[in-house]
Amino acid sequence: MQTSNESQKKDSALPSSPVLASYTDFRQYLSDYFDFKKFESASALRPYTYSMFSVAANIKSPNYLKLIIEGKRNLSNEMILKFAKALKLSKEDTDEFKALVQYCQSKDPLDRNQKLKRLSELRMQRQMRAGTFNTQALDAVPNWVTWVLYTLADQKDVNFELNSLMKTMKGRANQDEIKKALDRLFKTGELVKDPITGLVKKGRALMVGGPNNDPIPVELVRKLQSELIYLGLESLYQDQASEREFGAVTLSLTKREFEKVKFELRQLKKRIYKDISVKREISKGDKVYQMNIQLFPVTKDSE
Repeated sequence: MQTSNESQKKDSALPSSPVLASYTDFRQYLSDYFDFKKFESASALRPYTYSMFSVAANIKSPNYLKLIIEGKRNLSNEMILKFAKALKLSKEDTDEFKALVQYCQSKDPLDRNQKLKRLSELRMQRQMRAGTFNTQALDAVPNWVTWVLYTLADQKDVNFELNSLMKTMKGRANQDEIKKALDRLFKTGELVKDPITGLVKKGRALMVGGPNNDPIPVELVRKLQSELIYLGLESLYQDQASEREFGAVTLSLTKREFEKVKFELRQLKKRIYKDISVKREISKGDKVYQMNIQLFPVTKDSE
């Protein structure tokens, strides 16, 4: 994943002050910060150096920043705070910088994904406090718990009591999360309870959209997508191979081929969903499954 700031060339004629929230690589952030400081002080009597950063961070090694940028060293929690001081970060920025560093330095896939989820949530909370988008937008993109509960109406013999739902969902969601999502579904009429039988069924299609057709904040879409990817990682470790299907293929594609594959994957998803939806109108399913389709770059474009 690469942001607009990260894609800037180091030889840019007019580097701008890097914005921490734009980065998913703390080493690139530090590199861009150093380049900006050098540009900013180019005409000064003493241009900015690695040594000056070390002094500001109270670090003995004059080239420590350089070693970090080049990936030859990692930052401990103590060093993270020293770097934050040298970077003149606020308390909120320091918390975000720490989360970013921990995500980048994590090696275990499951742990790395958890830390990315934490970083994403922290950034979203900051934007909410800053008024970038209001809390009503949170309902614009149903979370994974909401999707599962909605789909459980298509599974046979499901007890919609909180304790039973938590067991059915293998403890992946707690009671508060389930209750909040369930209350939302009943309030909107997306789920309804038969007054005679007491059975829960779908009332109408699950809504996905901002209030008054406002655009859905990108951060919320990313939040849902990261949750679904995290569920996939959990399944890799928790479910037997006979209960899941994980496959992967690595391809070199042209832009035109990429667009064609992306189109075909979208059509496949629509066809499967349509076919299964028709069958669920006739009979209930045995279990709720999550199908993730991922196609993403792992290298840069050719020069």
